[in-house]
Amino acid sequence: MIGRRLFVGVALAAASLAAGFLALDRLFPPNLGRYQERSTEIVDANGRLLRAFTTADGKWRLKTTADDVDPLYLSLLKAYEDRRFDQHMGVDPLAAARAAGQWIGRGRIVSGASTLSMQAARLLEPHRFQAGARSLFTKTIQSARALQLEWRYSKREVLAIYLTLAPMGGNLEGVRAASFAYFGKEPKQLSAAEAALLVAIPQSPERRRPDRAADRAQAARDRVLVRGLEHGVVDQAAYDRAISRPAPARRLALPMQAPHLSAWLAGQSPGTVVPTTLRFELQTALAQLAAEERGQFADKAEIAMIVLDNRTGGVVAWLGGSDFFGRTGQVDLVRAHRSPGSALKPLIYAMAFDDRTLHPDTLVEDVPVRFRDWLPRNFDRDHQGAVTVRRALQQSLNVPAVLAMEKVGPQRFLSTLRTAGVAPGLPPGDAGNSLGIALGSATISPLEMAGLYAGLANGGSFAPPIVRRDRPVPAPVRLIGPTAAWYVAEVLADAPLPEGFASLPVALRDRRIAYKTGTSAGFRDAWAATYSANWTVVVWVGHADGTPRPGQLGRLAALPVALKAFSRLPAEDNRATPPPPDVLRVASHRELPPRMRSLAPAVEGPSENRGGPRIAYPPADARIELGAREAVPLHALGGEGRLRWLVDGRPLDSAKWVPDGPGQARVAVVDEAGRSTSVTVRIVERR
Repeated sequence: MIGRRLFVGVALAAASLAAGFLALDRLFPPNLGRYQERSTEIVDANGRLLRAFTTADGKWRLKTTADDVDPLYLSLLKAYEDRRFDQHMGVDPLAAARAAGQWIGRGRIVSGASTLSMQAARLLEPHRFQAGARSLFTKTIQSARALQLEWRYSKREVLAIYLTLAPMGGNLEGVRAASFAYFGKEPKQLSAAEAALLVAIPQSPERRRPDRAADRAQAARDRVLVRGLEHGVVDQAAYDRAISRPAPARRLALPMQAPHLSAWLAGQSPGTVVPTTLRFELQTALAQLAAEERGQFADKAEIAMIVLDNRTGGVVAWLGGSDFFGRTGQVDLVRAHRSPGSALKPLIYAMAFDDRTLHPDTLVEDVPVRFRDWLPRNFDRDHQGAVTVRRALQQSLNVPAVLAMEKVGPQRFLSTLRTAGVAPGLPPGDAGNSLGIALGSATISPLEMAGLYAGLANGGSFAPPIVRRDRPVPAPVRLIGPTAAWYVAEVLADAPLPEGFASLPVALRDRRIAYKTGTSAGFRDAWAATYSANWTVVVWVGHADGTPRPGQLGRLAALPVALKAFSRLPAEDNRATPPPPDVLRVASHRELPPRMRSLAPAVEGPSENRGGPRIAYPPADARIELGAREAVPLHALGGEGRLRWLVDGRPLDSAKWVPDGPGQARVAVVDEAGRSTSVTVRIVERR
């Protein structure tokens, strides 16, 4: 009877104690605020750190789990700090008994029997458990918190708290931050000497900072190695090697790759790990290339570069500028809107190809043409006369591009860009009707430009570039047919390289690269947009503040950088893409359907031809009788400079016209100022 009552009493007491502990746990849960307030980390496609940011309280505090560190480090940590960590429930009874005996025998606390769980509890609430505060009350509270942590979380989760918050000197907290700062690497593969140092520092982080007290740090490290040797964590050979290594005497900077992109993403998701599509090895290689190329610029112009993987749409390298800590270095030039010059011309022609109104072999007249009050000129101020669209695009001729834009329509062109994910910037007061968009009046960013050229590389399917792996992938939108995209790629890949480019890397011989350059008015922006089967590379060169760079064309300043970038990108299969089934191959423009044979300027009527040429012969509405192969002499009065004649939009080589046969024809003349006039005549067969 007494035994039963005793059993019931003990059970009730235990239940009451458990209920009380549960109530206290609910009333006073562990505060994980410091553990959860971690550094923002921007990582590459494989989880490799690109850049980290300090916390709000100025700490480098990188999340660290047991999987993030070398197993040797964990073994040394447990051997030195808490040999029974894997067995106890947060408090080590044997160590506690030893500490209690020392306290009773000496009247003071000699050793605190602090487990890793207790240290984790202290690190979560440093204001409560001040370093050096070793009273019985604080140790009791710390022990209770350790039990609470072990009750709530697994051993690995408790260990992660310690590994993330352990003080490592200065504003370094956690094993990963310290490993980067002292060894320049992740703690996944620490040597015995490195692991022992990171075990030793947290016991007295300011006194054992290797960058300020290398001798003390090394002595503390060696004590950890001795303990490791005693417990069989390291063998004699490993011990001898480790003990001979000096401790690092300086602190290194944490990784600083893609700083502009990292700052942008950190602002979107502070305090988290942001996974990106970047590839660390490509980012560093291309950043080195940009630094080398910038070193050759006398004016230290900035280089921005964006590289996409066409197969995934993911950004693999992002260089927002060359001098992040310079006067304008904080400007992310990959996202900055600049005038593209001629770099959008391929998209204009692609839309016209898609409409079946133009073909690469269409004949177009590169002559002075006045569009209302605007007279576009080529960069060299000259004109080439009748050329194919192929040559017009390869030579970046302006008048043909404006004529193509007139055919496509500026509003439709802008709408297509917006559907592709581009937000073109327009000059003040421009409603989007200006033909000047063909020559760069609408601004665009290198990031947007890369998305457009990747769309061409993907056969006309466009989607905004991807840079975050934790966001939904946008579905591509087909805006241009495969045939039109194929025409553009064929034209751009066969464009002749500027003089002196033969010495560029082997990448040019091993890859089929389509390219287009652009230069804005005043030489403020130099562009090169390039793509192969797998990669799209866009390079911008200039000054962030828009300072002109006289004479620095896109083909001279930006194209070499873009082409050299391909030598640092992975190899690819360069077998020629077979043409779509409806590709039209012709020997000359004469074999094209009539509507696609030529593109000529729209001519003005006589009343609108102020100061321009006037056709003296043939007169308007004339009826001309001709024999077979008989020529019509053409004569005009007035006008400026050389006059060019066109019949039904087709340019003539001289002022003589041999009609193809009877019928109505429109005869036009254009002077060098772009002024024109025309008449309609009827040819009848002489009987």
